[in-house]
Amino acid sequence: MTMEDTPFDLDARARAILRVNDRGGYTVPTRGLYPFQWNWDSAFAAWGFATFDGSRAWTELETLMTGQWDDGMVPHILFHRPDPGYFPGPEVWASGTMPASSGITQPPVAATMARLVHDRSPDEGRLAALYPRLLSWHRWFMIHRVRQGVACVTHPWESGRDNCPDWDIGLAAVDGSGVAPYQRRDTGHVDASMRPTRQEYDRYVALVEFGRDVGWDQSRIVDDGPFLMADPGTHFILMRAHSDLAALGRALGRDVAEIEAWMPILAGGCDVIWNDALGAYDARDMRSGRFAGTLGTGAMLAFLAGQGRPPLTAHLDRIWDAVRYGLPSSDPEGPGFDARRYWRGPAWPFLNALIAMGLDGSRAERLRSDTAALIRGGGFNEYFDPTDGTACGGGDFTWTAAIWLTWARGAD
Repeated sequence: MTMEDTPFDLDARARAILRVNDRGGYTVPTRGLYPFQWNWDSAFAAWGFATFDGSRAWTELETLMTGQWDDGMVPHILFHRPDPGYFPGPEVWASGTMPASSGITQPPVAATMARLVHDRSPDEGRLAALYPRLLSWHRWFMIHRVRQGVACVTHPWESGRDNCPDWDIGLAAVDGSGVAPYQRRDTGHVDASMRPTRQEYDRYVALVEFGRDVGWDQSRIVDDGPFLMADPGTHFILMRAHSDLAALGRALGRDVAEIEAWMPILAGGCDVIWNDALGAYDARDMRSGRFAGTLGTGAMLAFLAGQGRPPLTAHLDRIWDAVRYGLPSSDPEGPGFDARRYWRGPAWPFLNALIAMGLDGSRAERLRSDTAALIRGGGFNEYFDPTDGTACGGGDFTWTAAIWLTWARGAD
């Protein structure tokens, strides 16, 4: 893939990636590295499919909801078919569900994507069937993950931003020394220097083992688990998703009073995660009350939820100007910045798209242009080095292809 590729060529390639990653009703993020259905990846895939196959877009969301637990949670991975090449697989999670799934969730972007799908390919009947499932999931978040008005995560994987510096202070309290022996598979597909470290992974596995050992009892995980952190990223995605879900409910003629009652709770929680010393929203360890003291794209998702503040805008411009391509997932001037290691620095096209939804016209266009340049120059990779545009992570990535088709390519 080079800068010489025309938009038409990239359009065709993006559609082909969605098709090749299609497993019959759901897409995998990419072959090999991620062989199952991932929650928020799938929601973005639906948006991508909506540009050329509306029915398939709705099917993606419907298949995701087949994994919903009785309590309303939608897991972060659905193991629809065996693949022994992935760790941790269903035998490690031991959720006891059908289909087999992980025991944690991911940021609830599905309602926002469902609204975008409905805008492109309206289908009131399928939306009406999907709506109560989305509502149940949002209710689960408010009951099981919102504390002091803030959306929290019980595992870094729940944030979707696995190894970002936000979680360092919380992970420091997690003992990973006693985990069962395991064989990582991710570093067999991607350069290990672009992935989380072994020490981080030991702690991730320890958190999985804790949840499994308490039978995925959400109360025990939240109250007694070794990791509970307020996550600005999940918080702002949930705020926006509530707004989008309410809009869908109104379109269906439903009573949305319950959703509207949640909104001021989360709005009030914004003060809990505002770090005056940093001049930005910040992840916070809910056990100790300590702020992470880091600035990343989780905080920048405030714009998606209409919660931007002038100091945050100043930070946005500063970190953007420090690199060639926006937006780095971690502050380039911060001590944890690593331009090519997963969530410690790289730019992610899908997250750029979310943030751009809340930016003013000039910044939104700049971010779209940067994202398009990354894809034209490096292809449909998982993420990119923001300093020089080097393509990193997995290749032929579903949500990067979807973001090209829906947003990055620009107007027809």
